[in-house]
Amino acid sequence: MKIETPWIPQFNSNNADELRLFCFPYAGGGTLSFRGWRDRFPSNIGVYPIELPGRGFRLQEPLLTNLSSIVEAIAPVIYPYLDKPFAFFGHSMGALIAFELTRLLRKNYRIKPLRLCVSGRCAPQTPPIVPPIHQLPEPEFIEALRRLNGTPNEVFQNSELLALVLPILRADFSVVETYSYRPEDPLSCPISIFGGLNDPETTIDFLEAWKIQTNHQTSFYMLSGDHFFIHSNFDEFSSYLCQDLKNSARIDGCISIS
Repeated sequence: MKIETPWIPQFNSNNADELRLFCFPYAGGGTLSFRGWRDRFPSNIGVYPIELPGRGFRLQEPLLTNLSSIVEAIAPVIYPYLDKPFAFFGHSMGALIAFELTRLLRKNYRIKPLRLCVSGRCAPQTPPIVPPIHQLPEPEFIEALRRLNGTPNEVFQNSELLALVLPILRADFSVVETYSYRPEDPLSCPISIFGGLNDPETTIDFLEAWKIQTNHQTSFYMLSGDHFFIHSNFDEFSSYLCQDLKNSARIDGCISIS
């Protein structure tokens, strides 16, 4: 299969994938957010970050500001790449994208991932913990970003870089903060749930609330670190993620991952 799309820029049709892990970024993130991930997984697990419009190689494309638009755009594009067993991972905003994409694929294509892995995001049916920021005036918006500790200081110190990044961040926070959950039947795939012990955007109870979104098993991990524990505590986090992917592959019985 050789299908080229800017949504999955790192896809290589000449691969040994037995399982494909598609990764969805947090607000302001892109494929670079998952740099080095491929080297931490077995060679037959392909890791494919999703590049949203308006960043990275797609910088000239219009930004999307609501979740429905993103999911509805991704679904038909990603579908041809789901001809092998697959799983989804999303952190923060990416967790919502992965969750709603899983529901849309169930509805439109009657397929499901081997496992849905969500990180750094309260369950979709729970109210947000932090107040919305996407409509704040620029000085207040920048200050809110500083408090979240996800934007490198170098960005704030470089006016040209900041001017490039701010519209992306504002659009992404709009995606998260205008999201409206709609009840549906629970998913029929297992869910892995990851949280940071010092993350101000989540609580243990609100993370555990993901469990009602599946009629299958869940695994739950609270790791040291703040909202971006997936970077600061990557070794521990990635070992649990890889372990869960292997377990799902074994249970499914269609592939063998050592």
